[in-house]
Order: sequence, then structure tokens, then C-alpha cells
Amino acid sequence: MHLCWKLALMMMVLVCVTEQQVNYRRPTRVGVTCCKEVSKGRIPPEVKLIGYRHQNALSPCVDAIVFYTEKDKYCSDPTARWIQFRLKGLKEIED
Repeated sequence: MHLCWKLALMMMVLVCVTEQQVNYRRPTRVGVTCCKEVSKGRIPPEVKLIGYRHQNALSPCVDAIVFYTEKDKYCSDPTARWIQFRLKGLKEIED
């Protein structure tokens, strides 16, 4: 009789483990959306910027200041001389 209970218990454990593996989903790939190149050119003063963030260089991404408008983003070289002027009054955005 004990053998029957042990076999039944082992079968239940096996079913539970198998069920867990069936429901397991592998992580999906996340696309990289970052600045892969930057511009030293000035953003025209008439372009209304709403925020910015600093992007660190981590391949394939490059070191950049990312400026945001309502619709677009601009990848700018953080060493460009005009950057500090445009950063004034802007809120840093957290991604």
C-alpha cells in the first residue's frame, strides 16, 4: 500500500514540474533604441525643446545629449560648445 502512495506522490510531483515548464516563457529580445551617432550642429532656436537626457556610451550607443521635442529627438555631441546654453531651463528626463 505504501508503494502505491509513493508512486502516486511521485506522479503528482512529475505532473507539477512538467506543468511549470510548459508555462515557462523565454524572455523576448528588446530592440536597442539609442543614439548611434551625434551631431555637433546647433538645434535651431525656433525648435522648442521640452527635455533632455544624457546617454552614456555603451556599444552600439554613443555618448550623447538627447534633446526631446513634442515629436522628435536630437542626438547631440555633449562636447559641443552650444550644449550648455540649450540645457538651461530644461528638465532632465528619466527613461
